[in-house]
Order: sequence, then structure tokens, then C-alpha cells
Amino acid sequence: MHLVYPAVLAALLFCTGLYGVLARRNAILVLMSVELMLNAVNLNLVAFDVWLSRTAQDKLHSGQALTLFTIAIAAAEIGIGLAIVLAVYRARGTSDIDKLRDTAEGHESDGPDGPDDPSGADGSDSDGTEPPAAEKAEATA
Repeated sequence: MHLVYPAVLAALLFCTGLYGVLARRNAILVLMSVELMLNAVNLNLVAFDVWLSRTAQDKLHSGQALTLFTIAIAAAEIGIGLAIVLAVYRARGTSDIDKLRDTAEGHESDGPDGPDDPSGADGSDSDGTEPPAAEKAEATA
């Protein structure tokens, strides 16, 4: 088998993962796209290891060893990443990256003009009392 086939497949996988990282808004889908990119790198490592071992008569298989390390790092990354995403989801109620970025910067609304709620930026009524929980849930939905 030629080296071109796995290299083209790995390039397609990597480009798909890159598109997923750049275009997705859900944090879990971004983590899945990063995994897709890491698998493309693993495919390249194994393919070039097999190709180089045939030409150099080398039996070290260093590409396959690096692939095992990459898989271990990817597993740790997914474990820690999912734990962070779940903690943020429990704290903020969303895993949308754009909304999380807005709340981290101190912007509460979706638009550049300010909050959409005419009663105030903090979500309270004009007399300072908090609105009921059902109204808060509808406002955030």
C-alpha cells in the first residue's frame, strides 16, 4: 500500500477536526473535534513508521510507541476536559462557548447595545426585588 492513502485520509480527518474546533459552539463537540485531530496525527505516525521501517530496515517502531503516548494523553485530556465542561455547565447552566465567553467578559446580553431586559442589567425589577424562577428560566432560554 502506498503512503499517499493514509496521508490523505489523515489530512481529511485533521481538516474535519479543525473545522469542528473553529465552527462548533458546544464545548463537548469541540473536545470531540480535538480527538479527531489527534487520531489523524496517530494515523500519520503509524503510516510513516511503517513506511520508514521498510526503507531503513529498522525494527524500533518509534511511531507506534509515540502513538501509544498520544492515545494516553488524549484519554487524559478527554477526562479532564469533560470534568471541566460538566463543572462549568453546573455552575453556568450552558456549555455554549460564546455565551461562556460573554459571561467571562462581563457582558450579560447577546447584543452590543447592552442588556435586552428593560428592568435592569442584574435581572431585578425596578423596585429591586428578584423575579420568580420561572421568569428567570424563560429569560435565559
